[in-house]
This record gives sequence, C-alpha cells and structure tokens, in this order.
Amino acid sequence: MSSRAFLPTTRDDLRVRGVSELDILIVTGDAYVDHPAFGPVLIARFLEGQGYRVGLIAQPDWSGPQDIARLGRPRLFVGVSAGNLDSMLNKLTAQKKVRSEDPYSPGGLPNARPNRATLVYANLCRQAFPGLPVVLGGIEASLRRIAHYDYWSDQVRRSILLDAKADLLVFGMGERAALEIARRLSAGEPVGHLTDIRGTAHVLSRRDWQPLALAPSRTPSDRRVVVLPSFESVCGDLKAFASMTRAFQYETSPHNGRPLLQVHGDQAVYLNPPSLPLEEADMDALYDLPFVRKPHPGYRSERIAAFETVHHALVTMRGCFGGCTFCSITEHEGRVIQSRSEDSVLREVRALTRLEGFKGTVSDVGGPTANMYKMRCVDEAIERACRRLSCIHPKVCDNLGTDHQPLIQLLRRVRQVPGVRNVFVASGVRYDLAERSPEFVRELALHHTGGQLSVAPEHTSPEVLGKMRKPSIEHYERFSELFCKASHDAGKDQYLVPYFIVGHPGSTLQDTLELALYLKKHGLRPRQVQEFIPTPMAVATCMYHTGLDPLTGEPLYVARDLREKRMMKALLFYWDQESWPLAREALHKIGRSDRIGRGPECLVPPDWGATRTGHRPLRR
Repeated sequence: MSSRAFLPTTRDDLRVRGVSELDILIVTGDAYVDHPAFGPVLIARFLEGQGYRVGLIAQPDWSGPQDIARLGRPRLFVGVSAGNLDSMLNKLTAQKKVRSEDPYSPGGLPNARPNRATLVYANLCRQAFPGLPVVLGGIEASLRRIAHYDYWSDQVRRSILLDAKADLLVFGMGERAALEIARRLSAGEPVGHLTDIRGTAHVLSRRDWQPLALAPSRTPSDRRVVVLPSFESVCGDLKAFASMTRAFQYETSPHNGRPLLQVHGDQAVYLNPPSLPLEEADMDALYDLPFVRKPHPGYRSERIAAFETVHHALVTMRGCFGGCTFCSITEHEGRVIQSRSEDSVLREVRALTRLEGFKGTVSDVGGPTANMYKMRCVDEAIERACRRLSCIHPKVCDNLGTDHQPLIQLLRRVRQVPGVRNVFVASGVRYDLAERSPEFVRELALHHTGGQLSVAPEHTSPEVLGKMRKPSIEHYERFSELFCKASHDAGKDQYLVPYFIVGHPGSTLQDTLELALYLKKHGLRPRQVQEFIPTPMAVATCMYHTGLDPLTGEPLYVARDLREKRMMKALLFYWDQESWPLAREALHKIGRSDRIGRGPECLVPPDWGATRTGHRPLRR
C-alpha cells in the first residue's frame, strides 16, 4: 500500500501532498501503526480530521535532534508521547529485569525508545524547535502529572511537566484538549495564555501560585483550587504522600473534579478539571476517521505484536467505573463510560471484512471492560454530584444501570454481518456485573468464547480483595457456575482462565498459601500469574510506597522483597515441579511445613519426591 494513505513521516511525503509546512507534529515512542488502538495516532488522525496538517515521527533516533526535525518546524506545536505504555513499564518487569521484547516495536526489537521517553523526546523537541510550544500527552505523561512514586528508581519524582520543561501537559483522553490547544494557537493566542483548558496542566511561578495556595478549597462543593501536599513534603513524609493520593482520587471526575495545585519548590503545577467525556456522536466520528489499520509500509514484513493483537478487534467503549486500586485506567480514561453507537461499530465491522487477510474472525468486541458498554448512572443529576471512587465496590450502586441488553443486541448484530464467522469477547469481563444478566452469560458462552474465557478474580482473601477494590470470590464462583452450565447446555467444551495477582499490598505469604490451597481444591492450575507492579498514580502504588491505606490511614503489609514475590508465585504454581523448591522455602518461612507432603491437604511434595521423579533439588 502507498505511504500516501498514511500520515506524513518524511519530507518526500510532504512534497507528494504539496505541503510545505506542518501545523502539528506528533512524536511517539511506538512504531507507526495507523490504527485507532494506538493513542498518539488516534490524536494525530483526529487533528487531521479537524483540518490541520499533521505529521508523525515514530520511535525517533534520540542521539540528537536531527531525526525529530526531519519534517521541519511545525506552525503550531509539537505533541510528545511515550506511546501506549509507560516507557519504564514497557522495558522492565516486576522483578526489574529488562524485557526481551517490545510488542510496540517492529520485530519486537527492545531499546527502540529511551528510558523515560517523554522527557527525552521533549528535550530533543526543544533543541530542534526553539521557542515552539511543546505539549506532553499519552499515558506516561498523564499518570505522572503530579508528584509520584517511581518503582524503577524507588523514589518520589517530580511532576513530569517540570522535568520535561514543556509548556502544557494533556492528561486523560486528549481529543478535546488537543483540539482547543490547536484552535487557540492557530488564532494567535500565546501558549502562556492557555491556562484554562480542561484536561491540561501548566506550570506557575511563585508569584502566580501563592494567592491560590492561600485560599484552598474546604468543602467538596467549593470550586476553588485544591492544594495538594507539596513535592517536598511528599518526598519526606509517607503520611503526606498518602494524603496527596487520597485528595487526588476525589478530584478525577469530569463532572465535579476541582482544579489542583501542587507546589514544587518555587514553582507549582496547576491542573484544570478533567476534560468532559465525549458524546456518542463524537466517539463515532473518531472511529470513522480514515485509519489504514496497518503498520507503515516502511516496516516491510517486520512483525509488530501489539498490532496483531488488535488488528481484527473492535473498541466499543472507553473508561471504567470499577476503580480497582492496582489499575490506572480510571485515572487516565475516567470513570464515565463513553460508548460508540451500534451503527458506528457495524461500519467498522464491514470495513474489517474488506481488509486483506481477514478470515471471518473478529478477535474482540470490547474495551477496558467489555460488559460496561453503554452503562451509566440512571440519574444524570446524581452522576454529576457523585464522588464515589467505584460504582461497584464494595457493592454495585443502586443508581448504576447494569442492563446488558445494549451489548447483547450489538453482539448479535455483529454476528450477522456478511463475512463474519466468529465474534469473540477477549477484553476483560466484570463478572459481578455479568452474573446479573444470565442472558448475557449464555450469549457469551454460546457465541463469543473461543474455547476459553479469561477473567480476573485476582485473589480469594476478603481482606486482600478489599484493598484491591475487587468483588469477593463468591461472585466469581457464581459467574463460573453460570458460564459452565451455559457451555454444557450448548454442548461446548470450554472453560474459564482465571488470573491472579501476587504481591499486592496487604497480601502476605499466608494469604497466598490460602489462595494456592483454594486453587488446588478446585483443580485450578494457573498458567500465568501476575506480579504486582506499582505503576505511577495507582492507589495500590501509594500503598506499596507508604505501607498505608490512603483512604483509611491504616498500616498494611507490603511485600517489597523480590524473592518473597517469587515465592508467592511459586505457591500458585504448586503443580509445577520447577516451582516446588521455592514453594517449600515459602512454606518453611511461614511455619507451614505441614503443607509439604503427599496427602490431599498438602500443597507440594517433600524434597525426596522431586528426586524420585528425576528432578534434581534446587541447591540453596
């Protein structure tokens, strides 16, 4: 396919289009895949659709500014994003080991982007285009917009806006903010005047922030600025860090979130309230943009794993009102569900069927949580006033509409599109919502599961689940019963694949043992177990760093030792002989050697059992 169908990436692309100057340049740490699942590309296409000339620089050479400057100086601004993932999470595992592959790079090549890519790219942009407004965006910037704990350096870092020396930071889903920035700059307004755009942050000098800091908000209804504990205080005081996290959590609603201010030395970061959510027509317009849905032809045949995952998948909605403490979706995408219309999704399905290589299977219909499609508060006035951190924890709110009928209807219509043979739901399914709709579970089992369905109960301990803000294991069991019965009635041999987390704040080795015994009792042998990774701005990350629950102030246990977390994982792999030595070490450590043996109440066999099966005991 001709590169002309893609956004311009070279001077030759500009000449072919008869363009002498760009309006906006977008720099991204991901490979250039022209697909709406790639956030920086979505913003670039959106701005192009609004009439701006937009170019894209993907994974530039960061040894100097020359590569970033190859399209010339844009007229309005340069937007900088690390890509779809935080660059440090993209590079390092929970054990702080370098990942062998980068799914967002051609051929899975690692090291195609620098550490802390947003900072490096912003610095290069300032060198390449002196005086040009630099605007940060994407998940790395969004989740580092205030002082935050950085797991990989084990320290509290400043707002990324200050370290990048950028003019503005767009947080959350950035369409509205990016468009307003472009319009106002195009109208001749200086970037220093763009201080009132929702969903953006900017830097204030002492002269400007002092009057605001002296008159903080005192009540939730007060629209004055909320002053967070300063960077200096959260660096040295764990209680201040927990207080910052708590205060921030209550200001993330687009309907009633207030402006935030955080002092960093002589400067301060000022955050406007979050952007208002997109309406259905706006969401439809986004996905009607002319995406090629392929990697740039310059990559030739190099495989890009992240693209293959979404190539034949459909995004129906964004946002999540679950509020899980270990997840940052709420802080980035918001709690309000923004859904597309059925007709918009069907237009995309029909476009999929015309793609080269499409063989009739839609790999996913969903979003952050597939079965939250078109769900929202039943009363708009209540929704605008509500300050709950989760609509479904500790129980499903009585004011939340949980009707699955819109999703059922959508899935049925997608199945009927000519050329479509299979339609799967591979996104996360919130089972405490799904169990409220046996009809949805039947449809899911009968038509939309390809042999196995992934769900995430995460743990069995009520205390740990409470810290995660996840439903009790009984909800998972009820959903499992519904799903397995529906599969049996349909004559299908399919099953659930449950996901679990080890090392979450509040979880001990004893808790993990109880989880392992639950798995053994129910004949579950997990193939993948996630180690908790403290990502910037998540509530659980605050728990990990401070040892405190920021909402209650109560202390809680935190597993910080990397070997202890490996022991936790080994307990859940009780069935795997390679995990037995570490599992035994864990059991000895907590005084539960009674669980080592061959009886039904035991978890792993004794050392001599491994030798008899031909496996050499691990030397310690």
